[in-house]
Amino acid sequence: MEIKQAKSKRKRGVILTPTGLQKLQEAILAWEVLKNKGHRLTLEQLSRQINVSSKTLSRLWSLSASVDQKTLKLCFSAFNLEVNEEDYTILTEENDNETTGAYLDNSSTLTVNSWSYPHGAVPLDSPFYIERPPIEELVYQQLTQTGCVIRVCAPRQMGKTSLVLRLLAFAKLQKYQTVNIKCSQIDQQYLTDLNKLLRCLCWQIAHQLKIEPNLDEHWDEEIGCKLSCSLYLQNYILKQNKSPLVLVFNDIDRFFEYPHIAHDFFALLRSWCEEARQNPHWHKLKLVVVYSTENYISLDINHSPFNVGLPIRLYEFTQLQVEDLARRYSLNWTTGKESAQLMSIVGGHPALIQLALYYLGSETMTLSELIAEALANGGIYRNHLQQHWIRLQANPNLIKIYTELVTANQSVLLDPTDAYKLESLGLIYYEGDRVLPRCELYRAYFTKQLATIA
Repeated sequence: MEIKQAKSKRKRGVILTPTGLQKLQEAILAWEVLKNKGHRLTLEQLSRQINVSSKTLSRLWSLSASVDQKTLKLCFSAFNLEVNEEDYTILTEENDNETTGAYLDNSSTLTVNSWSYPHGAVPLDSPFYIERPPIEELVYQQLTQTGCVIRVCAPRQMGKTSLVLRLLAFAKLQKYQTVNIKCSQIDQQYLTDLNKLLRCLCWQIAHQLKIEPNLDEHWDEEIGCKLSCSLYLQNYILKQNKSPLVLVFNDIDRFFEYPHIAHDFFALLRSWCEEARQNPHWHKLKLVVVYSTENYISLDINHSPFNVGLPIRLYEFTQLQVEDLARRYSLNWTTGKESAQLMSIVGGHPALIQLALYYLGSETMTLSELIAEALANGGIYRNHLQQHWIRLQANPNLIKIYTELVTANQSVLLDPTDAYKLESLGLIYYEGDRVLPRCELYRAYFTKQLATIA
């Protein structure tokens, strides 16, 4: 289509809207999966692919600096897209002054005002998502397989939700239906009765697919809730969906705390995994389970969903990944120097690294100031640490155990149940069969906090 011209003010170019950016980046993602074996393109590779300079692409990604109309069309057409009116905003002399002042004239940087405070999942249109090869490629490829089962496991704030966002975006590009069940949002009353839980889950699935639930018509108390749930999924949900259905269970380890329903629920989920691979009526189902740590309740190996499918574990960022992210925040670091200093206190913890680089990139403080304040009183991590402290205080037994852990000069052995709880909080990491505080920041902060109640 022809990009409309501004009538009253002299045209100065166009700016990509968030809608346009997401549309373009989803198309790039699909191209990378199909044409580049899932490997992400660097800015320089993307520049060569589109035949547009990396500086111009940086301006385009910033959502606040203009490019000419031909460039916008070229970027979209490179990935078989057409530019629509909602994809761009025309910049005129009147609004030019409001945006160009914020732009940093640097070919490898983004504008400061395009940086949102890092909290929660990294949005799809964010330039600050760091891939951890070969994870993304494996997930995308597995998702296209019949009877797909994917297990994503990592402690809190390690990037599980960010990965699932991209998995769901890829699924939608394949024209799959998607349902994302967030188990942490299920009311506790539904976790004391298996029948209530399964009806709740079925209602959510139908609701997200915009299907009338009609639970009572498809629920038969005579055959029990597990079989009723399975038949509901097979004969009501899957039957009327022509395309594959990606069913994601987020935070599924919440059920570990309710063993009286967990055994039956996980046995049911395991049966769905097997049906999806063997039963033609279930071939359209693709299951993704996301959890913070391995289960600590005893499950029959033949009735557990945690030993089937593709296992994906998310680990901390490597030093190279931290330095890659630092460049995206416009930081001109010396290879192996500043990254090592930052990682000496927070390791490669994705959330802590992102937060530090946000402040450093915004020139709010220097790296030495950030480290000194963090070790002294929590600094920029104070709220993060306080939230951990609140969760820890809710379990007096864990306080005693973590006190021993942070004051020990070496790793210690823990009871598996206690280790599970601490790992799910993201407070520890494993060294063989022993555990250590996740990072020096945690050791310094909790040593002080725990001393106040000793």
